Amino acid sequence: MDDYNDAVKRACNKTFSIQRGSRQAASHKSVPLWTAELTVLSKRTNALRRLYQRTKNNEELRNSRNMQYLESKSTYAATIKREKRNSWKEFCNISTGTNPWGAIYKLASGGVNTRTQITTLLKPDGTQTGNTEETLSYMMETLAPKDNYLDDNDYHKSVRTLVEQPANTEDDREFTKEEVANTIDSMNNKAPGTDGITGNIYKQVFNTVPVFVTALYNGCLRQGIFPSNWKEAKIISCTKPGARKEQ
Repeated sequence: MDDYNDAVKRACNKTFSIQRGSRQAASHKSVPLWTAELTVLSKRTNALRRLYQRTKNNEELRNSRNMQYLESKSTYAATIKREKRNSWKEFCNISTGTNPWGAIYKLASGGVNTRTQITTLLKPDGTQTGNTEETLSYMMETLAPKDNYLDDNDYHKSVRTLVEQPANTEDDREFTKEEVANTIDSMNNKAPGTDGITGNIYKQVFNTVPVFVTALYNGCLRQGIFPSNWKEAKIISCTKPGARKEQ
């Protein structure tokens, strides 16, 4: 199964185009108002600042270069202010008269969603977690509690007893190609696993080598193995204001 997943990932890397921009390009693109003029002014201002700071033995020359630096800095700040204003006007024009409840309305009303970082949680005893590390530890204990047999109730004890007993039932029938196809077809197309492979990719793989994929699943069934890489998951906790879990 590991070889199968590695082969799928290698095929994806060779087939799909992956965009990897430079850090400089990414930083400029993240600021909508940024222009080539601002880039030139930024570099010129930084250069004049360094030149002024390195001038130490000539007070007259130092004052002259300081004035050049301050003048460039003032021009740079004024240009940023102008571009901010122009960028905001351009953004406002996106919201047409036919859609008064668009992005501008959401910004003005505070309706734009922002990511919330969990800093504290309320415990069942009424106390709160004191820091991020304690919060994460409490979340792990609640969402993924340890399998401690000392905490078992009667139902848990009966389940452990059944699991430890050898199975006396007949072996399950092997999966058919149609059953595997229906299972893969029901996969979520948008949410990939930790390996980045989406449901659509698995569908394409099955359509290419259906006999091989079916044999792979039946091999896991015969040996009673659930592959370790299928047990990996990325858990994203979503906070819901006003909702609390009953203990």
